[in-house]
Amino acid sequence: MKNFGIFFNPNYNDKEPIFQLLKRLHKDLNFFRLADQQEFLPDFIPLFNKLKHGKLDCILSFGGDGTFLRSVKYSLDTNAPLLGINLGKLGFLSESSQTELEKSIEDLKKNKFKIQKRMLLKASLKRNKKIIYTSIALNDAVIYKGETPKLIDLRFYANRRFVLNTRCDGIIVSTPTGSTAYSLSAGGPLISPVMEAFVVTPLNPHILSVRPMVFPSQDILSFKLIINEGASLLQLDGINSHDLLPNDEIFITSASQKVSFIKLTNKTFFQILRKKIHMGKK
Repeated sequence: MKNFGIFFNPNYNDKEPIFQLLKRLHKDLNFFRLADQQEFLPDFIPLFNKLKHGKLDCILSFGGDGTFLRSVKYSLDTNAPLLGINLGKLGFLSESSQTELEKSIEDLKKNKFKIQKRMLLKASLKRNKKIIYTSIALNDAVIYKGETPKLIDLRFYANRRFVLNTRCDGIIVSTPTGSTAYSLSAGGPLISPVMEAFVVTPLNPHILSVRPMVFPSQDILSFKLIINEGASLLQLDGINSHDLLPNDEIFITSASQKVSFIKLTNKTFFQILRKKIHMGKK
């Protein structure tokens, strides 16, 4: 690997030591900034131009999990795998850290890594019999009640077959990658990230028997907003993506694309769980 895209959390304060390290490594490697990163990266990192520079071998995402999620679109656009460099608190999606950065880049240069493919979900919003919005997410799609204190009423279908009605604060549909994020906080199960499935996790349902469920990735999941007295929202990977109205329908399917993660170590999913969220520790 020689050509690296740089995606950096603009709100991270202590950037200078990392910039100095990249400048030193820049003698043997090529670093490029991505489209919306032009304002704060140093001048020695030029803007990537596919016609001029060819192909990116990898995108280095500097930040926490939120930054990593924002970098996914660039990975899909350039067909370059992602490596997360954790500068945040948890960094569950990151494979490396600031202190490990130089060694990680050396391993990439020597092709000492593996590629792991992760599924994405596609969310489509249907209103008045027309699809008005479509986008993808790595972690999750969330139908949320917004700022209103009242519950929303949702009707849930799988492959056009009725599953249940629920009154709740909202509902999370996560990928296996997203099963360690918002869904886990709401009581959802942990799913191995190399699997392909959906986790449907209700947020504070009015009836306690409405529990998290797991569905095959081949299923078409749909949710109809029956009653909505406030400004409900469709959120994708933690971003408010579209307002929702009564009778809106949200369809969730697996996306045709997958995103490539770089794995530098042989750490298992369960080792990461024990380290990051202290699973099993007293």
